[in-house]
Parts: sequence; C-alpha cells; structure tokens
Amino acid sequence: MTANENPFENELTGSSESAPPALESKTGESLKYCKYTVDQVIEEFQTDGLKGLCNSQDIVYRRSVHGPNEMEVEEEESLFSKFLSSFYSDPLILLLMGSAVISFLMSNIDDAISITMAITIVVTVGFVQEYRSEKSLEALNKLVPAEAHLTRNGNTETVLAANLVPGDLVDFSVGDRIPADVRIIHASHLSIDESNLTGENEPVSKDSKPVESDDPNIPLNSRSCIGYMGTLVRDGNGKGIVIGTAKNTAFGSVFEMMSSIEKPKTPLQQAMDKLGKDLSAFSFGIIGLICLVGVFQGRPWLEMFQISVSLAVAAIPEGLPIIVTVTLALGVLRMAKQRAIVKRLPSVETLGSVNVICSDKTGTLTQNHMTVNRLWTVDMGDEFLKIEQGESYANYLKPDTLKVLQTGNIVNNAKYSNEKEKYLGNPTDIAIIESLEKFDLQDIRATKERMLEIPFSSSKKYQAVSVHSGDKSKSEIFVKGALNKVLERCSRYYNAEGIATPLTDEIRRKSLQMADTLASSGLRILSFAYDKGNFEETGDGPSDMIFCGLLGMNDPPRPSVSKSILKFMRGGVHIIMITGDSESTAVAVAKQVGMVIDNSKYAVLSGDDIDAMSTEQLSQAISHCSVFARTTPKHKVSIVRALQARGDIVAMTGDGVNDAPALKLADIGIAMGNMGTDVAKEAADMVLTDDDFSTILSAIQEGKGIFYNIQNFLTFQLSTSIAALSLIALSTAFNLPNPLNAMQILWINIIMDGPPAQSLGVEPVDKAVMNKPPRKRNDKILTGKVIQRVVQSSFIIVCGTLYVYMHEIKDNEVTARDTTMTFTCFVFFDMFNALTTRHHSKSIAELGWNNTMFNFSVAASILGQLGAIYIPFLQSIFQTEPLSLKDLVHLLLLSSSVWIVDELRKLYVRRRDASPYNGYSMAV
Repeated sequence: MTANENPFENELTGSSESAPPALESKTGESLKYCKYTVDQVIEEFQTDGLKGLCNSQDIVYRRSVHGPNEMEVEEEESLFSKFLSSFYSDPLILLLMGSAVISFLMSNIDDAISITMAITIVVTVGFVQEYRSEKSLEALNKLVPAEAHLTRNGNTETVLAANLVPGDLVDFSVGDRIPADVRIIHASHLSIDESNLTGENEPVSKDSKPVESDDPNIPLNSRSCIGYMGTLVRDGNGKGIVIGTAKNTAFGSVFEMMSSIEKPKTPLQQAMDKLGKDLSAFSFGIIGLICLVGVFQGRPWLEMFQISVSLAVAAIPEGLPIIVTVTLALGVLRMAKQRAIVKRLPSVETLGSVNVICSDKTGTLTQNHMTVNRLWTVDMGDEFLKIEQGESYANYLKPDTLKVLQTGNIVNNAKYSNEKEKYLGNPTDIAIIESLEKFDLQDIRATKERMLEIPFSSSKKYQAVSVHSGDKSKSEIFVKGALNKVLERCSRYYNAEGIATPLTDEIRRKSLQMADTLASSGLRILSFAYDKGNFEETGDGPSDMIFCGLLGMNDPPRPSVSKSILKFMRGGVHIIMITGDSESTAVAVAKQVGMVIDNSKYAVLSGDDIDAMSTEQLSQAISHCSVFARTTPKHKVSIVRALQARGDIVAMTGDGVNDAPALKLADIGIAMGNMGTDVAKEAADMVLTDDDFSTILSAIQEGKGIFYNIQNFLTFQLSTSIAALSLIALSTAFNLPNPLNAMQILWINIIMDGPPAQSLGVEPVDKAVMNKPPRKRNDKILTGKVIQRVVQSSFIIVCGTLYVYMHEIKDNEVTARDTTMTFTCFVFFDMFNALTTRHHSKSIAELGWNNTMFNFSVAASILGQLGAIYIPFLQSIFQTEPLSLKDLVHLLLLSSSVWIVDELRKLYVRRRDASPYNGYSMAV
C-alpha cells in the first residue's frame, strides 16, 4: 500500500491529482454526510451538538431499527458436522471408505484397519488446518472498539460501543478507536490512522468542514470530516455524530464482502478429486472385467466377485492421501524456514501453479521506508545532487544545501524511541533525519526551543515552526511543504554563498519545472523556506521568506526484487502491480523494479478504466496490463475475478483490512507479516514474515517442486500396486497358485505406502523447476507422461517377477523357496523402482544421494527383507527360507533392469528435448 495521505504528496509537486480512492462504504452513509455541514447533520439526525440525543424512547426506537453496533456472524455449522462432512466431500476418501468396508466384509481385517487409520489421519489433519484458517471474520470483529465516550442528554460517560445508535454524540482523543462511522463536528489538531482500513500508512488530518467536491464518488481517504469505525486517533481530539453503525459502516462493507466470498478449491484438491474418480472407474472396470473372464471360464459368480473386489481394493493406493498430507506438511516446514508461513496445506502445492501474481507496491516490491535520494537548490540549475545509500556527501555541503537540511531537521516531528532503537513518526520526517548522517550533520533540535507551530492541514499544505536558541528576540521561522504553497510565501532564495537573492518569476518557473522532473521519476517532493523573526499563530502565517530548495524522496525497491521478477517472467508468471498511486508514479516504480512497460496506454489501467469495463472486457484487457493505478479494494476483487475467469491461478498480496476480500478470493492470498493487519493475515493462505516479494519466489519454487514430488511418488505407488495387481490377476487367470502369501503382500504394501514412498515426497527441490511454466488449473496429476512411466515400470516388474516365479515352479509344486524367490524379487524391483522415480528426467548421477530420508528408508527396507529371509522367527511369519548369495546377486541383477531401462529413457528424453533448462523436459 502507498501512503497517499502523506501531507506533502500530490500538492508538493504542484500536481492537481487527487489522492487515490480507497474503500467505499456500501451504504454510502459517509459519502452522503461528508458533504453536509455540521448544522445539516445535526438537523438530519435530530440530535444536539452539545447534549447529544435526549429522548430515551427515540433511542430505543433507533436501536430496534438499526440493531446493536456490532458485527454479527451468521450461525455456523457445528464443528462435529464440519468434521463429518470432510469424510464425504472428497471422492478419493469415499473410495477408500468403500474399500475399507469391502475389506472388512471379506474378513481382511488388517486391510480394513490400515485403510480406516489412513482416512482418519488425513481427514483430521485437513480439518484442523481448515478450522485454523477460517478466522478472518473473527479477527475483523476484534477491530470494533469495545467502549465509547458517549454524550446523551448532556451527560458524558463511557459505555459499550455496541449501544451506539445513529445520531449519538461521541468524543475521542489520542489512543481511542473511533467506535462507529461518525461525522466530525469538532476537531482540534485531529489526525486519525486509517491504515487498518485503507492500508495507507500516514495518519489523516481531520476537520469539521464539509468536503467540497463535484466528484460523485469521493474517495474514502478524501472524506476529511469523517471518522471510520475501528480507526485509531493518533493526535488531537474531536467530537462526532454517529452516522453509521455495524454493517452500515466502512468496516461493515469489508465484513459483508468477506462473508460472501467462498475460498476456491486449490488445483491440487481439484486434481485429487479427478484422481479419485479415475481410480473409482479403474476399480469398477477391473471388477467387471475379471468377473466376466471368470464366468466365461465357468467359475462361480461369488468366487469371481470376491477375487475381483480383492484385486480392486489392492489397486487403490490407500497410502496416497497420507503421503500427500505428509509431503505438504514437510513443505510447510521448509517454507517456514524461508520466512513464508503457509496456513492451508493444499496451498503449498497451489503456489507451484500460480501464473499471475498481483502485488502491492509499498512494502512488498519496495522497502516501505522513505529515503532521501535527491537534493536541489536554485544555483544547481538543471542539475541536482543524487544521494546514494552508504555514501558520504559532506564535501557537497554549501550554505544553500546546509540550509535545506537544517530546515528539514528543525521543522520535523520524528522522535527517537530508545525501546525500539529507531525513529518513529511521519515517514518523510524520518527520512530527512536519517539523511543528515550522510552529510556528517547532527540532529540540532535539542538546541532549539519551539515556540509556535502551524501543523500541516489539507487546506494549508505546509507546516511551519518558530524556534529560538534561548533568546526570543532572535527567533527563526522554518517551513516545509508543497512547493507551490511554499513559493507563494517567499520573495527571496538562498544562493550557493548563502546570500538571500530576489526570487524572480523565472526562478519560480525553474523550481516548479525541477519539481515536476523529480516527481516524474516517482519521487515525493518537499520544499523548504527559512526566515528570521516570528509569526502570529492566528494570522495568515509566515510571509516574505527565503526559499531554500527541494528534497526528493521515495520508497526504494527491495534489492532482490528485480532479479525475482526476471525469474518469474522466465518461468511464465505474469507480474501485476496494483497501487493507489497515480499512473505516472506507478509506471516509474514498475520500471525501477524491472517490470516491462512497453506501452503505458495498454500496460496501465486505472480504477476508472476498471469501472467502465465488464468482467469479459477486463479479462481481455488484462492480458496486456502490468500496472493497475488508483485502485480500490472493490477493484482488486474485480481484477482477481477477471483473471480467474480466464483460467489463471492468482496470487494476491496485501496488508490492510481493505485487502482481505481479495486475499480470500484469490487462489493464494499472501499477507505481510510485519506491516499486515490481523484481518489480512487471517484471510490469507500465506504470510510473509519479512514482507519481502522475493520470498514468494522461494515459496513458488517449493510449490512447484512439491507437485513433481507428488507425481513421483504417485508413479512409484501406482506402478507397484498395478504390478502386484497384475501379478495376482495373471496367476488367477492362468489358474496358477498364488505367488505371494498374505503376509508377503502385507509387507509389500508397507513398503509401497511406508517410508520409501514417503521419502520421495521430500526430495530436495530442483531450482531448475522455475524454468518450467506453471501448470494449468484443469491439468491432471496423472498426465500422459506419468502414465507412460507407470506402465513401463509395472510391465518390467511383472515380467521379471513372473519369470522368476515360473522358473521356480517347474516341478509344478509351490515350495517356500519358490515364494521366497518371487517375494524377494518383487521387493528388490520395488527398491530399484523407488530409485528411478526420484526424478522424471534426471539420472541418479545428476541427483546424487542428497535425500537422506530416501537413503535410510531404502536401506531399512532391504535390511527388513533380508531379515524376513534369514531370521528364523520372521521366516515362520513370512513362510520363507534362506537364499544363497548367488540367488541374491541373480535377483539384484534382474531387478535392476527397471532402473537401467528408465535411465535409458531419461537419456533419450534429455537428448530429444535438449534445451537451456538444465535437463528439464518441457513436455513432461
């Protein structure tokens, strides 16, 4: 967000541009009454500007009409009902539940218990994540003040803010939160921090004068006589008439938008839904096919039904949901270390699908810290002093430049906090104080005593102070503010020798021209003036002053943003900057951060442009647009809807209450951890603890890697389960004895669903993944390439295992050695299959052995298999017998074929799709 209520913006440069619009109250109460005079408001509400409401019956009636002044959340479904609904809302979970029931009916108790446990774990983890994330409305409610200073019938007391009704008279001072939307009828140096509503950091000066404007939609932060519910009084005090309560407030508008927006399903959730349906179709197809084959062979219907159902249940990888959950959870932990806190597990993978990022400017693309980087005095002519970070400019000090800095130092209200070890106050004041060090100057305010001050106001557009160093007869006047307002109070200027020289019209013109030049670079301009003497507090202010010069400052881009944006663009991600700034300022900043703006006519759209477009028109125009200027929260929601209508997967950043609806609507809402409000954090899916745009790059890289990891262990699981299914199906079809007993199948299932499979989900993310384009919203997890890998691996495993089995039963008698050889062969195939599914295109030589969990889990599985063969106790359980070293070498050589064949495939793919993408195949 941009601090558009900075008292010296826009008018500083002589620009006629108004402050950008912000959130509009849905009811328009504040829009209506900001144009009313105080007397008109009092008459409209039939109240008293001193005594408040006096008729108790009237107060009761008003409460009955308008209700209590609090946000009422609709009664939600009970937690138990929500938990139960989690079981039947996911097709894959329904499929697993069906397989558990069938397993139980067929007395396969072990399978039934393991599947039930898997379902319970997955649903519970998902439910807890969802429950914790749906707190945005509660956080919004917390911003409504608990108490108010209410005057009724001439008596003032502190009451619950919920008791307020329209027409009530309330007062407020420093530290109070405005208890309802109020029309201010009295203000004394009143400034209100509206950042939790508008996102604008600067406190807004308020007064009781009606807003005079022909604009039918006066921006919220331009309604200078309105105080909004939940905003904080930073300075001064005031009184106001309540004009809106509860949902008839600006906060109420946000509340209703939040209530009406439903979080869309993530691409991963959609893909898992499709996978559940595909597996269901596959399972029923298997049942039907095998039943028909058995019937044609003359076998009983019941027998064939039991066999086919058992095979169909075996084909369903019941460990898949657990592995997905574990993989996402581990991704959350890794991202937390990179300063990105993810609140919803599926959102981790969604990051990898994002193809549009809508980003705020201030604090995300920029550092959210104003810095002085230009200094100009009249004698510099067409040149100016460029001030860089970390450099010393003491050699550039001359009488005129020194006077600019000293004036900025003295007419300054920033204060140093020992507790926080930094300056606090107006960002422009802080920037000036911090710039002194670059010129080897000290803060000299302690040597001056301030006598009078004219604080900044929206009408004066300048600030003036009168100080002395102990002798009032030697008082001095210092002024800073908008250039045109300061120049009209000056008749002279300081030259390079520090001599006051007449200020001609030509010099005035050059000063305004320089201010425009600096402002066109996205800088905020302050002008300064000085004089000896004093001024009257009640008069017209200082006059006949000496013009000193200009300072230009801005919020510099974060150092790593340009590189991050370049990487995003290479990876097919469209970056859109959304700001409340003017078009010219927005374009200047966009170019500074590395965004490509070829033609501002098409690349920049304003809030007015959005209002004039339908969703379809906006969807078409948005493909060429990189910057949205002068936007409101309503515009942000429109932008997200238009992008989603095109099929884009949208990430939206924000920090204010006004951003919450768009954050909730976006596929990925990203809130700022340092500057963000609680409402924005609760509405978002991810919180950046460092407010740094570059962190999003790391998060998206992690999300992309997680999706490919999910594909990899899905390849492993399906190829293993299909191989086991085919092995049993073929032996049944050819009327052969079962090659594996129940305990051996259980052990294979443990390997398929256990640590070896889970270790594939934590494979380190390949940085080259950012060079691949984002996947589309409707893309399936089971792509053609994945199915090809599954079929290839399962075919080799089945052929190799059947070869060993058929070779061992030549005597037509199944012995313990026969099943041991077959069992061990299948397990070894499984381990080599796990090795080959670590990556879809890179060989093991490129990957190395950096997945510690994989190394340990495979080693443990091999040791477990050897234990099942050689430990007498386990031999009796698995019905195995010892194998010779020759047998083991033979099985290892045979089972390694699945890895060798896939390595050859990967070599072919890399050569075919040779590209500058580090071996990545764009076709996968």
